[in-house]
Amino acid sequence: MKMVYTNESNILVNNAKNLLANEGISVAVKNEHVSTVAHPNFAYMELWINRDADYPKAVELLATLNSNDTAKDWICTECNETNDASFEICWNCRKDTQQP
Repeated sequence: MKMVYTNESNILVNNAKNLLANEGISVAVKNEHVSTVAHPNFAYMELWINRDADYPKAVELLATLNSNDTAKDWICTECNETNDASFEICWNCRKDTQQP
């Protein structure tokens, strides 16, 4: 087993876990139930892969979590408003009309 990710946020660790699991990489979470009050130095959750051979692929996949390279703003075809890449629906007119 090798640790591939650690964070104090349950949400971020589980997001990483789901990303790897969806790619067929077997993972385990450690320190999931450790209290920050009782153990402030050991509070970070850890994500471990079960097969060492999956390590390179896991590291590559986890690198995409912090990458915005593929995210592009888009222009609504209904009202021509520019929308952030994270929006699926136009913030201005509420239409789901993304154009490439």
